[in-house]
Amino acid sequence: MPIARGYAATDASKPLTPFTFERREPNADDVVIDIKYAGICHSDIHTVRNEWKNAVYPIVPGHEIAGIVTAVGANVTKYKVGDHVGVGCFVDSCVGCASRDVDNEQYMPGLVGTYNSVEADGKTATQGGYSDSIVVKEGYVLSIPENLPLDASAPLLCAGITLYSPLKHWNAGPGKKVAIVGMGGLGHMGVKIGAAMGADITVLSQSLSKKEDGLKLGAKEYYATNDAETFTKLAGTFDLIICTVSAEIDWNAYLGLLKVNGSMVVVGAPENPIPVHAFSLIPGRKSISGSMIGSIKETQEMLDFCGEHNIVSEIEKINIQQVNEAYERVLKSDVRYRFVIDIASLAA
Repeated sequence: MPIARGYAATDASKPLTPFTFERREPNADDVVIDIKYAGICHSDIHTVRNEWKNAVYPIVPGHEIAGIVTAVGANVTKYKVGDHVGVGCFVDSCVGCASRDVDNEQYMPGLVGTYNSVEADGKTATQGGYSDSIVVKEGYVLSIPENLPLDASAPLLCAGITLYSPLKHWNAGPGKKVAIVGMGGLGHMGVKIGAAMGADITVLSQSLSKKEDGLKLGAKEYYATNDAETFTKLAGTFDLIICTVSAEIDWNAYLGLLKVNGSMVVVGAPENPIPVHAFSLIPGRKSISGSMIGSIKETQEMLDFCGEHNIVSEIEKINIQQVNEAYERVLKSDVRYRFVIDIASLAA
C-alpha cells in the first residue's frame, strides 16, 4: 500500500499533528496525485472539532486540493502524468443509483466525502488533502486550467464552487442585483465570480473595514450591516442575496432587502435554526433556500469559467506546521481571504 504523510486530528480537543497512513492501491480507473497545495475551509474546523457530531478519528482534513498527476491507471483517458488537477469535496458517488443525476449528484445518496467518510468498499476511511498524495477515481478529478496558479486555485475546489453554483442556478448576470453577505473566504469568491458573470454586486459586511478590497475585486457597492440605515436604504433592492456567514443575523431584516420574487440563498451554516417570520416571505413572494457545492460537471464548468476570466482566490500561504494557528485565525476572521497550505513544507 502507498504510504502518505500529512497532518491529522486524533481527538476533538487536540491540535492537528503529523500523521503517516496508507493510501489504497491504485486501480485501473484511478489517478495518483502529488498534492502541492491544500486550502483550509471552515468545514475542516467544524469536522475535526466534531462540531457536527459526525467525526471519526483519525481525520486528515482538506477538500480544496491542487496538485500534479504522477501516475494513471490503464483505463484512464482524461489525464496524463504532469497534468494540473484538483480534488474537491467528494471522491465518489452512487453511480448505479436509479435516482442518479450528474447535474445534481452532490445532493444524491451515496456521496463519499474526500475525508471523514468511507470508500466504496465500505470499510476504508477517506483522508483528505493535508497530505502529500491522494488516489482518486478519474471521474472525480478536476482539470485546473494551466493559466491559473495552483496555490490560489486550491480554494476554488470548495469556496469557488460553493458560490458559483447558486450564482449560476439563480441566474446572476447582466441586469441582476446580487448581494453577497460576508466578505470572507466564501464571500470574496462570490464578488469575483458574480462580477465576472455580469451581475451588479453589492457586499453587505458587518463593517466597512474590507470595503477597498470588495470594490477592487468587483463589487459596485459596499455597505455596513452594523448601520441600521443600510436596511432602510436598500429595502427592496436585490434579486438575489447569498449569505456566506455562519454567525447569527436578523434574517427577517435581510429578507426585507429582496425585490418581489427575490431569493435569499444560504451557503454558510449557522449553528442554530433560522428564525423567519411568514410575513417576511408572503407579501413579496420571496424565498429562502440553501445550496451546497456543485456536481463534478458543474465544478469543472466553474474551473473553466475561472480560467477564462483569470479568477483565483486571494490567499495567504502557510507551512503545514502553522495549521493550528491558522485555524484560530480563521475563527477570528483574521485572513484575507483563504489560507492555503504549501504541502512541500511537510518535508521541513
